[in-house]
Formats: sequence, structure tokens, C-alpha cells
Amino acid sequence: MEFECISFEKNGPVRVIVLNRPHVLNAMNKQMWNELSHALALVEKDPEAKVLVFTGEGRAFSTGADLKESKTRTPEQYRAYLADLQEISRRIIRFEKPTIAAINGWALGSGYELALACDIRIASEDAQIGSPEAKVSSSVTGGAFRLLQQLVGPGKAKELLFTAENIDGKEAERIGLVNKAVSAERLMDEALKIAEKISANSAFSIKMIKKGLFMAQGEASLEAIMDFEVEACLACVFTKEREESLKKFEQRKKGGVRIKK
Repeated sequence: MEFECISFEKNGPVRVIVLNRPHVLNAMNKQMWNELSHALALVEKDPEAKVLVFTGEGRAFSTGADLKESKTRTPEQYRAYLADLQEISRRIIRFEKPTIAAINGWALGSGYELALACDIRIASEDAQIGSPEAKVSSSVTGGAFRLLQQLVGPGKAKELLFTAENIDGKEAERIGLVNKAVSAERLMDEALKIAEKISANSAFSIKMIKKGLFMAQGEASLEAIMDFEVEACLACVFTKEREESLKKFEQRKKGGVRIKK
């Protein structure tokens, strides 16, 4: 498969997936998700691949779902899209090999949720990270209801989701949303440095540790939470309020940052 929306790189035992639609700040369309699925399969089957790093090309990690594609979907098409998104997110959350998100620039909506699905997050200090769903009558996906609370606690998770405000990389480090914030120039070096440290250890040991950590999490099943996310998102995106908020957004924003769903 030839990639158009991502690039796939090998760096010794480290594999790097780069979200590669910089002209739309790496907004995520159906094709990008399909290519991500294929790239994940390549890493899963590669015995030499020890760690997987995600990052974005240009000024953004990803600004979330591509609104041009989102606006044309019927409810049935939207449900199918969300089901595919959730399945790929599950694969990343449960990926046997360690995953690292190197968050450069904007990480919003489903782009932010992709970073949440990773085991470790490194952000540039000036990154802008957030869930804008409440501003455009949408709801989160990708297991974010659980993942965000596990990282920052229920109170802070509610504040971030209810206000729909962005935070920078430094604040994300302070509240535990990311493991470390570094200068933009050092971002990939730092992510690869951590990846190399991990790859020097026993792959089987890390596989078992990662499985045990996952088993130790939460009471409600991940499946139940992610199924609810689909219903919540669909309930939000087909409201009149959603249509009106997107119209206001498009009028207000000329050539700026796109947001998800």
C-alpha cells in the first residue's frame, strides 16, 4: 500500500508514523485512518520493530477530523466512520509494542485523542492541546473519557472538556497530561531518545508489563465506554445546534485551525 496521508519511517528498532496532510494541519479523514490501520499492521508483524512513534508534519500533530468530509456524511455513514475510528483507537491503546506521541503544534479533537491512546506523550512547549467538541456540539471518542481521567484526574478532565479550552505543552506537563515538554527543536530527538531506551530492553518483558498495566485499569470495560462514545457523538453531531455552531465557526475562522467532528 502506498501512503498519501501519512509517511512511514524506520529508524533502527523504532518505527515512526508521520501524519502527513500539512496543508490542512493534518486533519484526519477516512483515508488517513485507513492508512494508519495498515501501518499498525506493518509494525505488529515486524519483529525488528520495538517502539512506535507518532508525530505530525509541519505546524500540527493533528487538528482533528476533516470538517469537509464530516459535513457530507449521513447518520449511517457517520456511525460507520466512528466505528472504524474506535477500532483503530482500540488497537493503539492495546498495541503490544510501546507507543510514543511526539506532539508538535496543534493537537485537537481526534488528533489529541490519538496522542492520549499512546503510552507516552512528549510535547513541544508551545503545543496547543485540547478538546473543542463542546464548542461545536460534538463529543469525544478514542477512549478519551477514560484515558483523560486516568492522566489528570476526574476534576481536571471535566474542566478541560467542559471549557473546551486549549492548554500549551508546559501546562500539559504540569498537570500530567504529557510526560515531558521540551522545545520544538528538541521534540523528535527527545522522543527518539526515549524510544531507544525502551527498545534496548526486553520486548517480551515490556509486552507483559503493558498487558498487566492495562488489566489493572478501571471498572467499566473499555468496550462499554467506547460504544457510549459513538452514541454520544452521533447524538451531538446531528443537532440543529451543531449546524449553527459550525456555520459560526466557518464565518469566524478564515484559513485558521480546523477542529474535529
